[in-house]
Amino acid sequence: MSNESLHLTVLGCATPYPSPDNPCSGYLVSSGTTRIWVDAGSGTLGPLQRHVRLDELDAIWISHLHADHSADLLTAYYGALFADIRLPAPIPLYGPAGIADRLADYLTNSPDRSPVEAAFQITELHDGHRATVGSLRLTSRAVAHGMPAFAVRIEAAGTSLVYSGDTAPCPALTELAEGCDVLLCEAESAKAPTEGEQVHHTPEDTGDTARAAGVGRLIVTHVGRFLTPRQAVTRASARFDGPVEYAAPGTTFTIGPATPAVA
Repeated sequence: MSNESLHLTVLGCATPYPSPDNPCSGYLVSSGTTRIWVDAGSGTLGPLQRHVRLDELDAIWISHLHADHSADLLTAYYGALFADIRLPAPIPLYGPAGIADRLADYLTNSPDRSPVEAAFQITELHDGHRATVGSLRLTSRAVAHGMPAFAVRIEAAGTSLVYSGDTAPCPALTELAEGCDVLLCEAESAKAPTEGEQVHHTPEDTGDTARAAGVGRLIVTHVGRFLTPRQAVTRASARFDGPVEYAAPGTTFTIGPATPAVA
């Protein structure tokens, strides 16, 4: 496995709460010496440390502020400031508007606001936000989840990964994923709602988004409690002719134009 390849390690993908063997949403994306924690859902800080310590992270990127995508920022704060970690500088943290005060509101236990900025150097995302983190280039787009939420395209050395975050099918996600090597896309809903706003993909939607974007490979993640991973993959495969896999916890995928291998 080349260290210069783009790698995706699944820390967890459960929703809306962790299973005994599956934390909530969290991924480690790496290339060379660059490492980004993408979503910090409940329980993901533990498996993250099999691969990287907090003080070795180059950045954290958060899709939205539901607990199953962000709650482990709270324990990361304590780990970064009050334990055996000595940060050389606050960890760059990219997330939706209001993320700093949201963390501080939970963490503050006295009249003084908790110093979340001592642990995290916070940048608020907006539609079209771009950032360079080490060898990785990140482009974020606002997506349709009934609250401020983002998807991200991560590129390095001619390879590309797009992560949907949580979202209903929407043009922004399809545009962001156009021609990418791998689309990591949620399939939370067993069926689309008959009333109210749709805020997640069904497996069929996941396949449709992958097909419309012309992606090379689809990895189905964030499968809801009323589906099995096999059902989600089978249903997505009925709409997308390319390779379709499941984001099994603990799996590391190597991403490239012609590298469908799983490590």
